[in-house]
Amino acid sequence: MSNTYYREQPVSPSFDRAPACPFDPAPEVTALRAEQPIARLAAPEGAPGVWLVTGYGLVRQILADPRFSSRYETQYYPLMGYLPPAPTGDLTGMDAPEHTRFRKMLAGKFTVRRMNLLTERITEITRERLDAMERQGPPADLVEVFAQPVPALMICELLGVPYEDREQFQTSTRTLSDAEPDAQYAAFAELGEYLRTLALAKRANPTDDLLSDLATGSDLTDEELGGVAAFLLGAGLDTTANMLALGTFALLRDPAQLAALRDDPGLAAGAVEELLRHLSIAGTGMRGVLEDVELGGRQLKAGDTVILAINAANRDPAKFADPDELDLRRPATGHLAFGHGIHQCLGQQLARVEMRVAFPALLTRFPTLRLAVPAEEVPVRTDPSQIHGVRSLPVTWDRG
Repeated sequence: MSNTYYREQPVSPSFDRAPACPFDPAPEVTALRAEQPIARLAAPEGAPGVWLVTGYGLVRQILADPRFSSRYETQYYPLMGYLPPAPTGDLTGMDAPEHTRFRKMLAGKFTVRRMNLLTERITEITRERLDAMERQGPPADLVEVFAQPVPALMICELLGVPYEDREQFQTSTRTLSDAEPDAQYAAFAELGEYLRTLALAKRANPTDDLLSDLATGSDLTDEELGGVAAFLLGAGLDTTANMLALGTFALLRDPAQLAALRDDPGLAAGAVEELLRHLSIAGTGMRGVLEDVELGGRQLKAGDTVILAINAANRDPAKFADPDELDLRRPATGHLAFGHGIHQCLGQQLARVEMRVAFPALLTRFPTLRLAVPAEEVPVRTDPSQIHGVRSLPVTWDRG
């Protein structure tokens, strides 16, 4: 491929969202996708090659290729150096065969059928949270009263958190949206330690829940069991909570799309897929290059790192027509919001069911729901290491 297609000098794009719209990829990344869908990034002298991949086809190819490693210690980030190995039980930082062993234990517990059976309980939890929101009255922070509690309570159900502990559990999970990263990390560590203790207790006294199944029906060590419990918490809470909040924000900014979903709850399944594609809250991923690879006309060396711009790939016009438009009637199948390949999100079906229930229920209960502050005053999470979302979402509505 001719060098006119690629710059010879490394580039330094911003990974922040577009300043004018918190839902869009950074304009530098979008421009790079059109010019060079795989580009070498600037890195310190002597560092391995670091490549930014923005094209849909290339990102999808890498996610399914075992020559690209998910192990954190194979990945070099220009501002941080090599990353430390994944904690025990963190499936996102494993390769086969270790990953295969853990995935096989968990996959049967997150099937479409099993997650659909939870719809009734998700509906009950959603209704309870909307009742509490209505009793409190406007204005309200949607993150605190709705987006965070719904997935948190479902995690309690799945993992078998005792009822007497659930209020404190929710209090700790709310801190995960705190503006200070140190407070978030401390809260996650506290919750992780709680779940490790709970998991070990369930070895002796199992109940009817996923954690008890793993404690009594697998060959996980105590350390692995606790690590998997903490992994399931992180994977099932922050992502869905931020999708509920950011998705509502996006709908409130687009009255026509909001009205379409409110007036036709049957649109929910397709609407969720489009919101996942459009928002891509897990905006980037990383892989370590295990052997020399030719990719998109570039020569990658063993030891290099690729950074995958999932948000840019999900807005690639080569895959989706008018990709920057939010269109809830679009067939958005094939998006990469849940990843692709062996690391495709284990809990994606649970997340889908939660959102398919929650979005229509919220808009039906509060048909006049609207922002309580100007859109530009909504505090957006800007740390590129975090799941994208909002720290709070002030909303109001007309009392019935």
